[in-house]
Amino acid sequence: MPLNRRTFLGTSAAAGAGVAMAGGVAVPAEAHGRGHGRPPKRYSFTVMGTTDLHGNVFNWDYFTDKEFDDKAHNDVGLAKISTLVEQVRAEKGRHNTLMIDAGDTIQGTQLSYYYAKIDPITAKRGPVHPMAQAMNAIGYDAAALGNHEFNYGIPVLRKFEEQCDFPLLGANALDAKTLRPAFAPYVIKRMRTPHGPDVKVAILGLTNPGIAIWDKANVSGKMVFPGLAEQAAKFVPRLRSMGADVVIVSAHSGTSGTSSYGDQVPYVENAAALVAEQVPGIDAILVGHAHLEIPEYFVENKETGNKVVLSEPLKWGQRLTLFDFDLVWEKGRWVVEGAGSQVLNSNAVAEDPKITGLLADEHKKVVAYVNQVIGTSTVSMTTAEAAWKDEPIIDLINVVQAETVKAALAGGEYAPLPVLSQASCFSRTAQIPAGDVTIKDAAGLYPFENTLEARLLTGAQLKDYLEFSARYYVQTAADAPVDTAKLTNAGNTPDYNYDAVSGLTYDIDIAKPNGSRIVNLSFEGRAIDPAAQFVLAVNNYRASGGGNFPHVPGAKQLWANSEEIRNTIIAWVQAKGSVDGTQFASVDWRLTRDGKPVF
Repeated sequence: MPLNRRTFLGTSAAAGAGVAMAGGVAVPAEAHGRGHGRPPKRYSFTVMGTTDLHGNVFNWDYFTDKEFDDKAHNDVGLAKISTLVEQVRAEKGRHNTLMIDAGDTIQGTQLSYYYAKIDPITAKRGPVHPMAQAMNAIGYDAAALGNHEFNYGIPVLRKFEEQCDFPLLGANALDAKTLRPAFAPYVIKRMRTPHGPDVKVAILGLTNPGIAIWDKANVSGKMVFPGLAEQAAKFVPRLRSMGADVVIVSAHSGTSGTSSYGDQVPYVENAAALVAEQVPGIDAILVGHAHLEIPEYFVENKETGNKVVLSEPLKWGQRLTLFDFDLVWEKGRWVVEGAGSQVLNSNAVAEDPKITGLLADEHKKVVAYVNQVIGTSTVSMTTAEAAWKDEPIIDLINVVQAETVKAALAGGEYAPLPVLSQASCFSRTAQIPAGDVTIKDAAGLYPFENTLEARLLTGAQLKDYLEFSARYYVQTAADAPVDTAKLTNAGNTPDYNYDAVSGLTYDIDIAKPNGSRIVNLSFEGRAIDPAAQFVLAVNNYRASGGGNFPHVPGAKQLWANSEEIRNTIIAWVQAKGSVDGTQFASVDWRLTRDGKPVF
């Protein structure tokens, strides 16, 4: 049975049996000095945690301009989390709780975008970021840096840091020149106990090494990001020597041990479980980055054999993690006797009016902004089937990107080369309606703050690129039924790591194994020349190695800009006035089996 607070309390209640739990192992009571007739001093406290909030304060979807909902009827936002936090504090006692976060806080919604770009917090006498206001009101004690904290540049991050009443932690976010932490690496909190001696709780923050790739333009030459386990091995012993009774790591890193950027950085992207396994002295890890729900997961440290409890609450404020720690006073110090975790669902509570009232004006401003009309569309377009069909709405992204790159290269050395474009189905609920088109419609089509680049590739490299992308589909025999609910996301590949490329025509034979699925690859009606050169309009995430696609990161960069692609789409629609999907829609790719179309 996994050790958690409930099972611990069940065993410790039977004190007469002379058994307690230590590190998940039953030991005689005498080992804790209980043989002298005096009950040992005990203390329990709770650490609450969120991660990957991505700018969500309200239970609201700014891309649809209505209350958030999904198939599981989850709710989102710090207003919901605040209600849960107050309930836990009422139950446990506020002085017996801490509140932390594992990163990716200031990017992801139009609310966070508005206060980074439209009414920026960095302006003279600028506003206080809504996330800082909400997290301050809730009473966070610390937050680790996420990779998306760097999306808007270091000045915005530093201003956000200044506005927070709690430290932003990053033990492996180092100044490039001094190689010293550029942010606070840890914080030590004291928990007052009824027994005199305080409990010292150290919170160590670790962020993601992938920042060096994904936000290269913002951090190159300024900051470097060594591995999580490497830095934890330096800091955890230091924290213990400073008298920390409990060490908690807040890590913006998943548990899988994998990376999406291949060997471009010599550190693991999703290293939380490796940290627990390799670095002795850690009691618990709040996990982030992977957007998974992990209520309770134990990892055994290889050196000590002690169990480390890990938990990841679901993204956007959908869940709140509770770590419960039970301590016993032993040989003049506090020792963790039991630890466990669970998650609470934010859809079980109402939004906290303290938070919604605090940020009502900011919310109204952003709602007005996203509802601005920027043009019209002659037809309705949707991404509902774009994960398995070449749909006009994805063609729209590619047309805008290709035209932008062509204009940028005009008159130069590479102007004669054909321009291709890649795009992903970022959301299966995005749509461009017939009639008025608003900012929220365009922004919902491209929810990430990616920028545009132009890279030089050969026909052979493009073939490799498409083969890699086609791994997204589950291999399906020619005579087997096709269920679109099970057809995509093979190997847990997210939708944003499947690319469709416009300007070429090709079939993806899903009956074939990975690596041999691209057939009939053609350019302008002829089989593609492996040696021919092409310009690929590509987002900066893919160009910098995101998704580990081949060739693009090492390809010659012909052009790049700092404008978000979604803003380029908005400007394109505004300039056109009216969008006619029939003028640019084309079927460049299709799924087949043994030469026969699937759809």
